[in-house]
Amino acid sequence: MTSSKPSPARPSQLPRIPNRQGVSLSVALMGAGLLITAAFIAIALLAPALQSWGVLQNPTASITNPIHQPPSAEHWLGTTRQGYDVLARTLFGSRAAWQVVLLATAMSVVVGVPLGMLSGYLGGRLDRALVFFMDTIYTLPGLLLSVTLAFVVGRGVVNAAIALSIAYVPQYYRVVRNHTVSVKTELFIEAAQAMGASTWAVLSRYLFLNVVQSVPVLFTLNAADAILVLGGLGFLGLGLPEQTPEWGADIRQALDALPTGIWWTALFPGLALTLMVTGLSLVGEGLNELVNPLLRRENWRSRP
Repeated sequence: MTSSKPSPARPSQLPRIPNRQGVSLSVALMGAGLLITAAFIAIALLAPALQSWGVLQNPTASITNPIHQPPSAEHWLGTTRQGYDVLARTLFGSRAAWQVVLLATAMSVVVGVPLGMLSGYLGGRLDRALVFFMDTIYTLPGLLLSVTLAFVVGRGVVNAAIALSIAYVPQYYRVVRNHTVSVKTELFIEAAQAMGASTWAVLSRYLFLNVVQSVPVLFTLNAADAILVLGGLGFLGLGLPEQTPEWGADIRQALDALPTGIWWTALFPGLALTLMVTGLSLVGEGLNELVNPLLRRENWRSRP
């Protein structure tokens, strides 16, 4: 008997391999978030130059302007009851927001990441004490904790950043500490320890880059949350000094006139705050999916 070889399958008979190179919705929306965030960064950087060129008015000048003037050619977004130009206040408000938020999140990273690495690597009583302390802070509502600290430290950019940063330190600590506990048992860490590497060398050369992958995601999401908390502090009168352009304080001052039909004093600061938070949130969600391979794999499996 002659054995016949199986004929090669035709292209139409070959199994179809699903295309997993598509872009998920979170990653696609991250582009929009980057554009919004870049626009607010440009506004914050260019606002003083626009004022010096005469495009924007002085955001703290109130005597020379009419009160509660609706949007017009002279004042594009109208004026407030104090005579402030709403456009100037709104654009300069992004500058104040970036200053406080970046300083607050940077403080949280500087404190939370080293503590998480040291606690997870050394373990023992230090680890148990830090875990208990950070869990205690983490259980407190962020806005309530920031309001309490704002009462203690007072107003100002640095003081507001300190009040905001305390609530975010436990998040960086928990993430970095858990990654450190899982990575410190790897063979390359044991090899470095066997070769006599010091604790500082192991933490800085071998552990650091392996446990900070999620820090940019947390940084972006915490920045979005910090803008909301800063707006809440300003709304309660606990944020920045009185005349400093701040969205939360401007919304609080606009509430009295809102029932009388004066809508522009509250709309534009609130819209700016919402857009900035949305942009940073979209960037954070997209980064989370790019950094987290498990989430990306689940999204691929859920596609038809």
